[in-house]
Amino acid sequence: MVTASTTGRTSGPTTTHAAVDLGASSGRVVLGRIGPDTLELTEAARFGNGPVHLPDGLHWNLVGLYEQALAGLGEAVRATADDGGIASVGIDSWAVDYGLLTGGASAVGAGAPSLLGTPFHYRDARTAAGVDAVHAQVPFASLYARNGLQFLPFNTLYQLAAEPLLTGPASAAVEQLLLVPDLLGHWLTGRSAAEATNASTTGLVHVATGDWDDELLEQLGLPRAIFPEIAAPGTALGETREELAPFLSGARLPVTLVGSHDTASAVVGTPLSSQKAAYISCGTWGLVGLELDEAVVSHESRAANFTNEGGVDGTFRFLTNVMGTWLLSETLRTWERETADAQDLPQLLAAAAEVDDGQVVVFDVQDERFVAPGDMPARIGSWCTEHDLPVPASKPALVRSIVESIAARFASALDDAARLAGREVEVVHMVGGGSLNTLLCQATADRSGRDVVAGPVEATAIGNLLIQARTAGTLTGSLAELRELVRRTHQPARYRPRS
Repeated sequence: MVTASTTGRTSGPTTTHAAVDLGASSGRVVLGRIGPDTLELTEAARFGNGPVHLPDGLHWNLVGLYEQALAGLGEAVRATADDGGIASVGIDSWAVDYGLLTGGASAVGAGAPSLLGTPFHYRDARTAAGVDAVHAQVPFASLYARNGLQFLPFNTLYQLAAEPLLTGPASAAVEQLLLVPDLLGHWLTGRSAAEATNASTTGLVHVATGDWDDELLEQLGLPRAIFPEIAAPGTALGETREELAPFLSGARLPVTLVGSHDTASAVVGTPLSSQKAAYISCGTWGLVGLELDEAVVSHESRAANFTNEGGVDGTFRFLTNVMGTWLLSETLRTWERETADAQDLPQLLAAAAEVDDGQVVVFDVQDERFVAPGDMPARIGSWCTEHDLPVPASKPALVRSIVESIAARFASALDDAARLAGREVEVVHMVGGGSLNTLLCQATADRSGRDVVAGPVEATAIGNLLIQARTAGTLTGSLAELRELVRRTHQPARYRPRS
């Protein structure tokens, strides 16, 4: 099935690549036909993803996700059989979550590595204990100076401090830790690596060296041997295992490391127009920030909860996490559970646009009560009551309040990013699913006082595919040159601030 096809001039040689793009609520396999003047996207497969509630907490069904991704790659192989096949595969996903392996995981051919347990979901409540355990060893100010990361209670180092497989008698069996995209890459190829952009989100990589912080690992009692060597985007991981050939119509597909943190790929696929451009990669989370050549590790950036995550080509993603469309999707899920009826988001957004401004309540979307799954309308109502504000009285009023509250936080984050990095920000590029939300785009422009350029919605898959195509030699040049192809082939929407 074709769900997105965007074409530039069709001159020049092209290659076809497959992006396995995994999000917190869904995954897909996207084919990209790419050349110096061509960027065409076709969705080969889409599948669901989400938390699994088990007696010991919230988990991911990563085995099922891998099965779906492999089936999607099989569909992609068949779809390209008459057009030269697939030149490479790249995997991106959300950050911080991981699987633990035993039984020969550290060396190809040393045995059949096994997954220990079912990987936890970053929203699992156990991480609170991990935060206390880590900060008892290393105060947050010291951590920030070492890893440059904002405080998020689910960062990998906090999860590991509360990980039962590392804190109990079973810890001796753990041979390797792999983040989600690295784990799927290992299952596809039998080879292990820690891709740099995603490794930088663990809190265990030194911001100055870009390598594992051995001293910090020792302080936290984490065995260095379980962490694979860090590799840059553009590194060839290997071919898919011979045993998988029957699922791939006999093909052995090269797997290339891309910016495997989905935001790293999204920033590559964002047509940043100048040094005065910021980005918002908006989906479940809204990642608001700047692309920089150097990290900003100041007292002020720590107080503002800004992070310095690794980007492609040695850049830094200087950003902060803002609660994104999670608030809307979880609100709709609550209403669907209550009524057993599907909720039409476009219809609700249209009605929300007509709500009188006097009915809009701006609340703090960063309040920790909004992190976990559950009854979001009730939680928003309790926040409003606690702060002596009226509770939105209708579904459209609540939706409008959610959108305006997200936009207000986006605006303050943009101001903070500009101030902390010493940059002027004149334009904001919004990419990802949130770029389709016209109400959110206009509200962000209004509240920030800056033009919002929306699109492409497929920035993450595009960034994934562009790095593959550059690695294959189909494209050449810097990030700026790759983004020029995106600008030529994608027409954005522009939202100007209203008085």
